[in-house]
Amino acid sequence: MEHGVRNILTAACPTRMRCMARGIAVWLFGALVVCGCGESPEPVPGVPGSAERPDGQSGGGVGQSESADAAVTVGQRGKTVEEVSRLPERLLNQERLANGWIQLFDGQTLFGWQANSEANWAVRDGVIHADSGPPGLLVTTVPFADYELMCDFKLASGGNSGVFLRTPVSPKNPAVDCYELNICDSHPAFQTASLVARKKGLAGLKVEGDWHTFHVVVEGRKLSVTLDGKPVLDFIDETASPLVAGRIGLQMNGGEIEFRNVFARPLGVKPLFNGNDLKGWREVPGGKSRFTVVDGAIHVEDGAGFLESESTWGDFVLQAEARTNGDELNSGIFFRAEPGTSEHPSNGYELQIHNGSKDGNRLVPGNAGTGAIFRRTTARFVAAEDRKWCALTLVASGPTFSVWVNGLQVTEWRDERADDPNPRRGRRLAAGHISLQGHDPTTDLDFRAIRAARLPQPDTADQ
Repeated sequence: MEHGVRNILTAACPTRMRCMARGIAVWLFGALVVCGCGESPEPVPGVPGSAERPDGQSGGGVGQSESADAAVTVGQRGKTVEEVSRLPERLLNQERLANGWIQLFDGQTLFGWQANSEANWAVRDGVIHADSGPPGLLVTTVPFADYELMCDFKLASGGNSGVFLRTPVSPKNPAVDCYELNICDSHPAFQTASLVARKKGLAGLKVEGDWHTFHVVVEGRKLSVTLDGKPVLDFIDETASPLVAGRIGLQMNGGEIEFRNVFARPLGVKPLFNGNDLKGWREVPGGKSRFTVVDGAIHVEDGAGFLESESTWGDFVLQAEARTNGDELNSGIFFRAEPGTSEHPSNGYELQIHNGSKDGNRLVPGNAGTGAIFRRTTARFVAAEDRKWCALTLVASGPTFSVWVNGLQVTEWRDERADDPNPRRGRRLAAGHISLQGHDPTTDLDFRAIRAARLPQPDTADQ
C-alpha cells in the first residue's frame, strides 16, 4: 500500500469540497478610501486537488488525476505559470484549517514557487516533477520560521533529491546556510532522512521507486522528522548561529523526483483576540461601525469604521477566521497601517474580503476577491463563501505578501513602489497596526481566532 498525506486527509474529511468556508477576515475602516470597493485588476484563476490530512500518519494515497498532456512549467530561473483550468479542490478539512494548515502546492500550477536553476520543474498528472537540467531548488516565494511540513515524494532508482528547510534561494553550504533533509538512498555519507553535513539519519532506509511521506517539525533550534509515520531523525542545532527562518525548498539533484500534497502549518502564533472582550484593540475615532464580542467572535455592523490593534507588526504570519453574514459584503484586514485618525482611519495595506464573482464564475472575482491585496492585486479565484467561516493566512515578509484562503493560495504580490510611510502611496516596510474594517451601512461580519507570529528575517540577503 502506498504511503501518502492524501489518504489521511480524505479519511478525515469526506466532504472536502464543502469545506471552502473557513477563515479570517479582519476589517479596517476606510474613511475616504473605503477598502474593498472600486476597480480590481484582472484576476488569475484557481487551485486544485489531491487529498491529504497533515498528521504524520501513513496511508495509501494515489496521485491527482490531472491531464498529462498539459504540463505546467517554471520559467527560466523565475516565477511560475499561475493559471488554473478549474477551481481548485480543497484538501484540508475544517479541523486542519482551524489548526492553521495551508497547501503549498495547488495540484495544477507552481504558483507560490520559484526556481533557482533551469531544471525542468513542471506539474504533470497533478504532481511536481523534475528529471533533467542543472541541479537546483524549487523554493517558496516567502520564508517561514517555525512550522510543520508534510509532503509526499517519489524518487526514481538512483536519484538524488531533498527537502530544504530554512534555506536561502540558492544555498551554498548545507552545514551553514540551510537544513538539507536528504532523499538519496545511495549517498555515500548522508542517506535518505539525514541532514546533509549535520546529522545522519537511521541507517538502511530505502525509498526509491515508491511514494513516501515526510512529516517535519522545525521549531527553534529543534528539528524532527518522521518517514511514513516512523520517527527517523531528531536534531538540535547547537551552533553559534542557528537558522531562524528561510524558504522551503524541493530539490532535483539528479534523476527523476516527484512531489505532491505539500502542506505547512506555521507554529508559534499567539492570540491577538482573547474571545471575551476587545482588550488589545481600540476603535479608530470618527467611525460609524459597532464592534462587539458575540459568541467568542468580534462582530461588526454598520460602517464605515475600524477596530485597530494596539500592537504593531512588521514581518509576520497572521491567521484568522472570518464570516460574512450576507451576500457579497465588503470588508478587509488592514496591516502595516499608520495609527488611525478620524481624518485618515485606514492608511495601510488591505487584505480584501469580498466573496462575489462575475457571472457566477468563481475563477473571476467580482471585487478583487477575498485574499487580494486591494487595489494592488486580484485574487486568483474565490475560495470562500458568504455566511460560512473561512480561514485566512497572510505572510508579510519585507515587500512580499502571500495570502491563503481556506488553505489555498490566492495571492502573491511584491511591492516594487518607492518607500512611503503610507501604504496607499508607496511601499511600507516598517511595522504598523492590524485593523478590522466595517465597510458601509450593510456591514455584518464576524472575526475570530485572530493570531499572529513575528517572522524573523534571515541573515542572508538571498531571500
